[in-house]
Amino acid sequence: MTEPSRWPLGFQSAAILTIDFNDIHGILTQAPAVAGRDKTLSVWRYGTLRGVDRLLALLAEKQLKASWCMPAIVAEQQPELVQRIVTGGHEIACSGDSHEDFSLLTLEQQIASVTRGCDKLAQITGRKITGFRTPAGQWKPGLAQALIAHGIRWSSSWRGDDLPYFHPGTRLVELPMHYTLEDEPYFAFNLSPAIPPGQSRIAPYGETLANMTQDFHGFHRFGLCYLLRLHPEIIGTAGRIGLLRALLDMLQQHNVWIATAEQAAAHWQTQPDNDFCHPAEVFTRITGGAHGELA
Repeated sequence: MTEPSRWPLGFQSAAILTIDFNDIHGILTQAPAVAGRDKTLSVWRYGTLRGVDRLLALLAEKQLKASWCMPAIVAEQQPELVQRIVTGGHEIACSGDSHEDFSLLTLEQQIASVTRGCDKLAQITGRKITGFRTPAGQWKPGLAQALIAHGIRWSSSWRGDDLPYFHPGTRLVELPMHYTLEDEPYFAFNLSPAIPPGQSRIAPYGETLANMTQDFHGFHRFGLCYLLRLHPEIIGTAGRIGLLRALLDMLQQHNVWIATAEQAAAHWQTQPDNDFCHPAEVFTRITGGAHGELA
């Protein structure tokens, strides 16, 4: 049994490809002790050296567009590479000015980081920035309203749902994520310092593909929004790019709307506000408006 379609043109479900391009700045936020350790940092530089172009080639072959989330510092340091992303017709979204743990910032500092980041990315890419993903940590109450004021129309920073929804009190569309639809929990690895602690990965490729495929069948059956969160240094290796190829082949065999985050958010803007009983609305009522700290 399938659910009635919520998506344009009679598509049964939606899928969004998002790519976090942080170069070395993401790991420097996660593990500041690696600063200056070029051997270790080369694990994350691989995305810039090889992974981005490998992803661009696969997406061009499949005639698919993705939403690339990055802090402005990456575009400043890699302008030619970012221009290749833009030339490929992909969306650029903002993850702040530099890659920071938002939990350590005040609301005013968070707003300043997003404002600077969006302005710099717009100048470098020649395109207005309408999407945001928190680089790390929690955002403060009031940031959703500030994002809207700065022209941001969608966020993909939160979890906890299978469909887009609006941040309470705004028309900011949240495109929720799931850890099982990310490459990092399966494959992120460094020997020393240990990332992750305990060295509990790397997952088998075939079983990871099976997990992501099984999730898609559930999302598709119920007419939901299947959002992948990928990283060039992780999925862009010579072996793992084949895993992504197989996953995209499977998606394209189904009646699924494969859209950018911007396209999906624009469609969701045609939908009514959240139901009174939506969890985001309930959390906001319970916490007196502190929904932004419950990610």
